[in-house]
Amino acid sequence: MFQGSGLLGKDSRSDKGKLVAGVDRLMSLSDPIADMLVRVRNGCKAGVEHVSLPHSKMKGELARIFKREGYVADYVVESSALKTLIIYLKYDAQQQSAIRGLKQVSKPGLRKYVAADSIPKVLRGMGIAILSTSSGMMTDREARTKKIGGEIICTAW
Repeated sequence: MFQGSGLLGKDSRSDKGKLVAGVDRLMSLSDPIADMLVRVRNGCKAGVEHVSLPHSKMKGELARIFKREGYVADYVVESSALKTLIIYLKYDAQQQSAIRGLKQVSKPGLRKYVAADSIPKVLRGMGIAILSTSSGMMTDREARTKKIGGEIICTAW
């Protein structure tokens, strides 16, 4: 048997599972929007004050729409070596999150495009769908008003 391997040698998995600050900033993600939605959803379930994630223009636009629609309290972009997006989550008096559900619709392997006349309503209008259109990111209501179709990024309720 090779030196330093197996039962008598060093465990090759000994450093796995340790959390190291800043590692997520360097990690390459195959689906950054899914990562953002999962972090927000997990933060809401855990009851944390804020979640932080690597910044991009699309994530910033999603955070802007979430704030405008009342799903998050605020968001801040911190500029350091790498930009970080910090999203402050919103809770009611009973510590229930303003975000009851968050679902990614369009994925890297299967994009979902809709025409202006076939934009779905989320929970009969009680939730929102966020679309990426030729006129920028907007909610389903704005897209219907402007009669613009696009890619459905996610839904929130």
